[in-house]
Amino acid sequence: MKNNVLKGMVAGLAALSLSACVVVVDGNGDEDGSWQSQERENRRSIARLDLGVTPNSVIQRMGIPEFDENLSVDGSTYRVLYYRTQRVSGDGVTTKDECTPLVFMNNELLGWGEAKLDSIR
Repeated sequence: MKNNVLKGMVAGLAALSLSACVVVVDGNGDEDGSWQSQERENRRSIARLDLGVTPNSVIQRMGIPEFDENLSVDGSTYRVLYYRTQRVSGDGVTTKDECTPLVFMNNELLGWGEAKLDSIR
């Protein structure tokens, strides 16, 4: 009886210790959910965007942005979606300087990047 209890305890401890060793890796060798792979995928997705697409189609393709703003400049309303594309600080907090802005007007993508955002300000 004691032998069976001991075997059960050893098996349980082994299962618990081995479960902590599991790492999910995608086809590119990146750990699933890593910030590096997310930034890389965001850069790839942005590079494939066509001007004129809607914000909803971008969100459907890329997911919810880190930041989503509406700006009013000289009577025109712009929507800016920010997707994380480069790490600046390892503090665990995403800031706009770690993101690429996607600029929309009248529900159409005008362009992306800081230069595009600066051009409407």
